[in-house]
Amino acid sequence: MAILKKFWKDFGFTPNPAQEKAIRHLSGPLYLPAGPGSGKTRVLLWRTLNQIAMQGHNPDEIFLATFTEKAAAQLREGIRVLLGAVSNVTKQPYDLERMYVGTVHSLCQRIIKDRRFYEGRRAARAPQVLDDLEQYFTIYRRSRWEALTAGLMLGEEPTKEINQLFETRGSSRFEAANNCIGLFNRLSEECLGPDDWRGVDLDPLLKELLVAYERYRANLLTAPVQTDFSLLQQEALRVVQNYKGEPLFKHVIVDEYQDTNTIQERLYFALAAQTQNLCVVGDDDQALYRFRGATVENFVQFPKRCREAWGIEPTKIPLATNYRSRKQIVDFYTGFMDWADWSEHGNKGGRVGASPGDYYRVPDKGIHPHSKDDAASVVLTPQGNGVATAYELAAICKRLLDAGTVSNPNQIAFLFPSLKGVQVGRIRDELAKLNLKVYAPRAGRFLEVEEAVAVLGLYLQVFGKPTPSFTPTEKSDYGDFLNWMNDTQKVGAELMKADPELRGFIGDMQADVKRVQDDYDKLIALVEKSGWDLKAPYDMNTMKRPLASVAGLSDTAKKTLVSLYFDRIVQQRITDGDPLSLSYVIQRATSLDWNPLDLFYRLCGFSHFKAMFDLAETGGDEGPICNLGLVSQYLARFMEEYASLLTASFLKDDRFQLTLFSSYLYALFRRGESEYEDAHDPFPRGRIPFLTIHQSKGLEFPVVVLGSVSRTDRGPQAVEKLVTPLLSRQGEPLDRMSEFDSMRLFYVALSRAQNLLVLPDTRGPGVSPFAAFKPLIASGLTRTDALDLATVPKAEIDDDETPRHYSFTSDYQLYERCPRQYMIFRKYGFVPSRTQTMMFGSLVHQTIEDLHQFLIAQKKAGTS
Repeated sequence: MAILKKFWKDFGFTPNPAQEKAIRHLSGPLYLPAGPGSGKTRVLLWRTLNQIAMQGHNPDEIFLATFTEKAAAQLREGIRVLLGAVSNVTKQPYDLERMYVGTVHSLCQRIIKDRRFYEGRRAARAPQVLDDLEQYFTIYRRSRWEALTAGLMLGEEPTKEINQLFETRGSSRFEAANNCIGLFNRLSEECLGPDDWRGVDLDPLLKELLVAYERYRANLLTAPVQTDFSLLQQEALRVVQNYKGEPLFKHVIVDEYQDTNTIQERLYFALAAQTQNLCVVGDDDQALYRFRGATVENFVQFPKRCREAWGIEPTKIPLATNYRSRKQIVDFYTGFMDWADWSEHGNKGGRVGASPGDYYRVPDKGIHPHSKDDAASVVLTPQGNGVATAYELAAICKRLLDAGTVSNPNQIAFLFPSLKGVQVGRIRDELAKLNLKVYAPRAGRFLEVEEAVAVLGLYLQVFGKPTPSFTPTEKSDYGDFLNWMNDTQKVGAELMKADPELRGFIGDMQADVKRVQDDYDKLIALVEKSGWDLKAPYDMNTMKRPLASVAGLSDTAKKTLVSLYFDRIVQQRITDGDPLSLSYVIQRATSLDWNPLDLFYRLCGFSHFKAMFDLAETGGDEGPICNLGLVSQYLARFMEEYASLLTASFLKDDRFQLTLFSSYLYALFRRGESEYEDAHDPFPRGRIPFLTIHQSKGLEFPVVVLGSVSRTDRGPQAVEKLVTPLLSRQGEPLDRMSEFDSMRLFYVALSRAQNLLVLPDTRGPGVSPFAAFKPLIASGLTRTDALDLATVPKAEIDDDETPRHYSFTSDYQLYERCPRQYMIFRKYGFVPSRTQTMMFGSLVHQTIEDLHQFLIAQKKAGTS
């Protein structure tokens, strides 16, 4: 192991005894409770290096799963860097392309496509995976909703009845669809099916929704086969359980294990069934994803699960030293968690004396700070109402920046349980008075940010505002959306007024739209006059000349109809026995030569938007260009979901406007779709991030301001009440879930701070600190107005824990060709409007992979 110590020295890493023991552990299940800032990422990286470089396992024999794209990227690039350093010394190359490292969902997709799991190496075609937005449209769109609920006994007002079951009001189909999605996902994550609810005394309406769930699953299996993220995991488990060969993975390592659900736990135990080399890392105190089906018991009870599955006790190595935060911060959040009684027979509402028996939290964590700095690092604003507290929080931020304690506003993070409250707006306004900008990916709706309003305001100028087929009330969701459209259209008009070139361009686009619609009307009039059938095959001999000779037809349409190239296509389709219809020919002749995404990029060339690119390129403010990148992503999604071409028939009678605005964008508006978030760097320079506590998980900041210490106990979520009777496992009691979840939520927020943690002492009618904060607030914390900034360490610029990997062909050559293009597409996630080249490249790669696997199978079968 001397060589391992040499590499530790080369990388400036001195593991503590617990870290070293975990890195060197070679066999059997390993249980790593890891507190905040305990270096668990480093432990995972060096443990993986030990297995590959020192123990001789191939990289593709390691399965390494984590929870977020950011964490997966850190692990992937960290392993690449460490193994690269080893290769420089040992001259032993390592191929990491086939290594299983990523989020559980991405790894499930790989398992389903991995030919090694199948007899004869012939894998089934992988299903199309629906993301959250696609899953919503799959259920919400009227035709699909009606098919899902047809014939079910859901009462006279089905959507209202469904919403009441989930303790939500109103008869909104939008709300009912979201409620059903939550239920369906939980059923999938818990691996529940008809056998689990047959004979169980359930609410009659819930029984009907269980039928709808079975229909939903059956509909996904129709061609083309689709799946959602929850069902994807079930399919991966089925593939693993059907595999009968030698174990493909020598070690299964799972990060953030407290966030796993039932199906994921079964998958990990199945993958490690033969070797029993299952290593789980996590912190049950950071379990935030109950609403996504996560079951923290998987981590808390991991030793018990190992005993039940394999009859052995896992090796337990707590990673308890916090290297992130100053001493008072660590002492504060450990004291906070000790307030509650986590014992199985404990009491709701705080510590009354722990009872013997099992715990709902890993006991005896022993978390302690590495820092010996006893100076004040947890401070409290002077006591006051919401307005006064907002002023004090803005003031301390200004002081920190002016003193150079932080060098950039993005080193100060405001964390909130929710970004919907009045206090969020107050704090934002006070920061604005001090010329401090905010970046708030979850505050308000994405459609309401300046960049989205500017782009879509110009779209409304080009295409016009849709006229709804009903009269919305002022207080309805659509009434709010209609107000947004009116305001957005006005912004578009103001931009045109300020820029004559832009005004002229919009006029040209409007003329294009009118031209194709006029052409379409003229051609359809000829079709009706001639008695032709639009669905019938196009006959060049009798139809071409009359169509091209229509009076007043534009030159563009005429050129399409008389094109020799198009004639050859028509003739080839006749030869192939699949002739083009007359309708298709007319659509082709009356289509715009640009689509919604093309229009977006043309608009980006005008001064208002170009200034945003310049601002990002100079490092001044990345917020605007980040949001523009997200606009491109949403437009691309619209084209995938509805139409990639703008045909005249689609533009007629407001169809396009109604589809884009009243259907697609309205759904985004109601769902509260958020601003841009980068998996690698979620807080752009020049702005103070406003984040939900959920967003902050896995991140750290020099300064953390907790925007609110209040929390209302609303009891368990409705879906928990509905699903709990169907479960065979025993989880946390319903009457204690809300308290436990609130404790964990605030714990995550408190443990994000490195140098300074700022808390508000807000008082007033209906405003009270969460109970666990009260004794800590009363303990005599330093007030913000008395804080000596000289005692606060200056924030270091964090370039990221691990370097990013760059490809010569896809990164460097693109940068050499055009640095701005590299910035747009690689750094900020803009979606190109033309993707044929990328599609061709993927096709070639897949063909080579298929051929490779076929040859392997033939070789094993003894054929040539």
